[in-house]
Amino acid sequence: MVPLVYHASYSQLALPHHHRFPITKYQALYQYLLDRQIVDPTAFHSPEAVSLEWLKSIHCPDYVMQFIERRLPDKAVRRLGFPLSERLTERTLYSVGGSHLACELAVRHGVALQLSGGYHHAHYQFGSGYCVFNDLISAALHAQSLAGIETVLIFDCDVHQGDGTAAMGQSYENLYTCSIHCQENFPARKQTSDLDLELSRGVGDEEYLEAVAQTLALAIRLYRPDLIIYDAGVDVHQDDRLGHLNITTEGINQRDKQVLSIAKAAGIPIACVVGGGYSKEIEVLAERHAQVFIAAHAIW
Repeated sequence: MVPLVYHASYSQLALPHHHRFPITKYQALYQYLLDRQIVDPTAFHSPEAVSLEWLKSIHCPDYVMQFIERRLPDKAVRRLGFPLSERLTERTLYSVGGSHLACELAVRHGVALQLSGGYHHAHYQFGSGYCVFNDLISAALHAQSLAGIETVLIFDCDVHQGDGTAAMGQSYENLYTCSIHCQENFPARKQTSDLDLELSRGVGDEEYLEAVAQTLALAIRLYRPDLIIYDAGVDVHQDDRLGHLNITTEGINQRDKQVLSIAKAAGIPIACVVGGGYSKEIEVLAERHAQVFIAAHAIW
């Protein structure tokens, strides 16, 4: 049984009606998976909130406490993209904790999937692009405390470069970052990952799938990871509001099967987070995010 990580707080955030972030997608994905019997209801694990002490060891302590105490400067709040609230704090801490738990479960079972995560625009001392704290970096460092895990690869297939992940990852040994993203997209100022592949606007399924497979195979050869953290962002979809690639839903499914199959064949545990995906049609968005869960259950 493929272990899954979910917490009700993921979607419990009130946002202005015009807000671009589809906050209800996490609960919609959870319900979509259950209603279509894609997953076993007993496979879900509930995470604990990450501790402030841990966060302050990863991020700038002043930034952590300004966020927790809701006293971030207005400019920092605008860059973050969310209004500060108690609910935002709660979902943020449980989301990071959920990515930690996904790594623990992946090491134990070979694979695990978290119904949140992928907050790769968060930098050491500021949040950006709807990302408060960088759960990918945090989870990778947490995983390195687990038995048998020394080297971790963050493999990011969100359409936007994981700039915060790239910048923060440079400070740590045996933590490698790889980003496959659209060049003509947010953020305007890219950072340097250990391995970056920039795709041109409009790339379709065939070219994309070949790029993903070759890049992951190269990353495994170069870095020999003991664990892969996979950001399965679906904002690569041809109809995504914030993406500029031309990938179909079937293309996303094939990508996720490729990534999971390569990891399994190499004997490397893999923890998956859902990453980005933007649409006003939440049911359609849930279907896109469900592809990695469908892929995992086809392979394991």
